[in-house]
Amino acid sequence: MGLTLIRKGSRTPPKDPTIALVLAGGAMSGGAFKVGGLKALDDYLVGRRISDLDLYVGLSAGAILAVPLAAGISPDEMVKVLEGTSRRFDQLTPGHLYAPNFREMAERPASFLYELMMYAPGVLWDLLRDAPDLPRVLGPSLGAFVSRPSYAAAEDVLMAIANHVIPSREMPSVINHIPSGVFENSGLERWLRHNLEGIRMPNDFAAFEAKRGKRLYLAACALDTAERVIFGTDEKSDVTISEAVQASAALPLFYRPATIDGVDYIDGGIRNTANIDVAIEKGADLVICYNPFRPFHNRSEGDGDDKTFVAGHTLAERGMKMVLNQVFRTLLHSRLRIALQRYAADRGFEGDIVLLEPREDDADFFAINPIAFWKRADAIRHGFHSVRETVERDFPSVSEVLGRYGLKLDRKLAKRRAARLRLRSGWRITEAEAEVEAEAEAEARLQAVRAAG
Repeated sequence: MGLTLIRKGSRTPPKDPTIALVLAGGAMSGGAFKVGGLKALDDYLVGRRISDLDLYVGLSAGAILAVPLAAGISPDEMVKVLEGTSRRFDQLTPGHLYAPNFREMAERPASFLYELMMYAPGVLWDLLRDAPDLPRVLGPSLGAFVSRPSYAAAEDVLMAIANHVIPSREMPSVINHIPSGVFENSGLERWLRHNLEGIRMPNDFAAFEAKRGKRLYLAACALDTAERVIFGTDEKSDVTISEAVQASAALPLFYRPATIDGVDYIDGGIRNTANIDVAIEKGADLVICYNPFRPFHNRSEGDGDDKTFVAGHTLAERGMKMVLNQVFRTLLHSRLRIALQRYAADRGFEGDIVLLEPREDDADFFAINPIAFWKRADAIRHGFHSVRETVERDFPSVSEVLGRYGLKLDRKLAKRRAARLRLRSGWRITEAEAEVEAEAEAEARLQAVRAAG
């Protein structure tokens, strides 16, 4: 199951509860996965929607989604944004995400070549300058070797020569001149800034909150101090919202650090998998957290031979990409699980947490390259099916915990909305979905019979 519930709320629901949506990272495919999943969850809601909650917290890809959601853009509209059919938001394109880091690609090799050309003359000058002092420097070690010849004494002589003759200046290294990132993400900042202008929403945290009545918090990591930085009205608010998103989504090595007001920022996921603690500190009674990355369980039912591995292969047999994918997901997920244990044990927190994730055996989603934007349609579909199946299979629990906070769920309404999306997008209903919907209908009929009796 892709659902974790932490129930700490009292039996008496809060009179005016604060509901927070916390969106973890996920790169390109994980972001699209979350869009599909949020659409599925939104389909169930009656009255209040995902874009009408109280508090939004995002990092990395989650920050990119949190801003339009807090601005009132529905998950259905965000699906259209990724499809290129939205009339409210311009489409996010590869040009916004894959702009080569041309500046460093030109500057750093040029700097390396200059240092390399200047190295030999510098070495020659050092040798000429230090040669007259060589007899004085070698005296003690050479005298010890003459009086008592040994390997250790000979080594001392050689080291004295090396330390004096070999210059202290460092040999230019290619590694030190590799660009800090393959791409740069300033195009993402421009895209979001332009779209906020298009829907007439302020690009300033305080003005945004005043207009929408929604609190927005975005997280990044300051590279030079490794400290988490939270952007928000009552946090760090001297940057624009679009700049905060650029900082939060600066995935290391893939993007060069985002430099804003002289500070270099990298992806917020480096410090935290999801900032549930921010939502709790800001007074959230119910936290709905969506994390698209979890380790893949590459085992099926069997007796231990190769056939028990999905597709008949171990992850190592499928190459380095799959190994790194599993390692990356495991690190992120382990931190999140440790954090959840802390929240469960925290006596100061008396709310509820709903964590949505992919199923651990979702082989199709695991196989999607996290940075492959062109796979967004597949990721949207997987995310939609994943959340829909999760909610249907555990509908009583999900409905009960969300209902305590005024979020009413309707299965029939969700089914109609899902059918419209499938028709618009050309999706076919999966066998798993058909099975889940059949189970839901059977349960509904059973409940109707019990109510009538």
